Amino acid sequence: MQKIENYINGQLVAATSGEYLENVEPATGKVYSLIPESNSEDLDAAVAAAEAIQTDWANTSLEKRAEILCRLADLIDANADELAEAEAIDNGKAISFAKAVDIYRSSANIRFFAHAGTQFASESHAMGNLAINYTLRDPIGIVACISPWNFPLYLFTWKIAPALASGNVVIAKPSEVTPMTAYLFSKLCVEAGLPAGVLNILHGSGQSIGGPITTHPKIKAISFTGGSATGAHISKVTAGMFKKLSLELGGKNPTLVFADCDLEETVNEVVKAAFSNQGQICLCGSRIYIERPIYEQFKTAFIAKVKALRIGDPLDPKTQHGATVSEAHMNKVLSYIELAQQEGGTILTGGKRHIENGRCQNGYFIEPTVIEGLDNQCRTNQEEIFGPVCSIMPFDKEQEAIQLANGTEYGLAASVWTNDLKRAHRVAKSIEAGIVWINCWLLRDLRTPFGGVKSSGVGREGGLEAMRFFTEPKNVCIKY
Repeated sequence: MQKIENYINGQLVAATSGEYLENVEPATGKVYSLIPESNSEDLDAAVAAAEAIQTDWANTSLEKRAEILCRLADLIDANADELAEAEAIDNGKAISFAKAVDIYRSSANIRFFAHAGTQFASESHAMGNLAINYTLRDPIGIVACISPWNFPLYLFTWKIAPALASGNVVIAKPSEVTPMTAYLFSKLCVEAGLPAGVLNILHGSGQSIGGPITTHPKIKAISFTGGSATGAHISKVTAGMFKKLSLELGGKNPTLVFADCDLEETVNEVVKAAFSNQGQICLCGSRIYIERPIYEQFKTAFIAKVKALRIGDPLDPKTQHGATVSEAHMNKVLSYIELAQQEGGTILTGGKRHIENGRCQNGYFIEPTVIEGLDNQCRTNQEEIFGPVCSIMPFDKEQEAIQLANGTEYGLAASVWTNDLKRAHRVAKSIEAGIVWINCWLLRDLRTPFGGVKSSGVGREGGLEAMRFFTEPKNVCIKY
């Protein structure tokens, strides 16, 4: 039984408690490794290590930081097959998806911010002939990065890369549900020559180590991606501590399909938007609104595409739809499918646990599920399910579509499918969301701001927004 280790002060070490959590492979339902249950004692050791190197790392040249980070990105690429397999085993996602998305983006994140650090510029403001002001942007110091289970390495690197590139030292906590690739990544950090203490990775539950990280007095900023309830808790417990917070939270994202769209392309992309990574992406479009003139035509084509998705062993390169991340999460998603039927919904396809043959016969698979006949205010359409479940509904007018799209507490992302350019701009402007895609989905430029409104989060990540979050501006005024 493999035992995962913490990464503290450049060393791979066990948790001081000697306690472990079981790590289950979702596709088989079997325990295959053990996760250290870290606590405040481990955190204090990590903070001490970070504090010891903090000044040296902040004073390391931009070029040297970039060199180390690029070396780390190269190592991810060199070990892409191993990391993709580990991600598929640990998370349940299809290995083809892990290779194409998770691992590719993990190295891209690090390489992008390595270069961004060397190009990050500040401002100056001249006051006529009187004085000039210029802005310094200094690293905050010790920061925390807490990442989720749906994109374990991808979102882990998305957070730590800008923090390290801007000169901070990091205490990172990957999800205890999917810890393996963060553990493998810590080994790559050693190989890349990342100075000891610059990055410290602590594994364990939210109660044992996540909570202490958020309230530790020497940690000055927290970047968190996860559920809205947890984000609200972090905001509450840190309210009097004046920490900087970036909270990327849940979504219940709308997909608006207008009658003038390119139907075949739209159907193909909307299937991806609803069911990629088993619907376990905060950006998935789980509420699909279709203009009435093409509703039946779209529905028929959409259901056919969903039924054709290949469910199976995540390690099979031909698999398109893998397992949900855990038994508890599978049961949660299945409970929402049952709720949808109680609320008057009709299951058009899916709706059941999928039983796979062979080694995956006890895996946590759910059929891709499409539901019709629900109103917009029911719980199924208001609450984040975070699984392979979507609902479809017709609309008649553009303004109605906008009202339906905005009719939840969430505001993370949306996609709009139309060939009317004026409508595209109009609707994008009116939708309450941090990201609106027109005739595409999950097309990401790392330079752009990323985040949500309403209950979908506070703050922005990505590009300059991330570099600004992980630095403190200081104005210097010099009189002529």
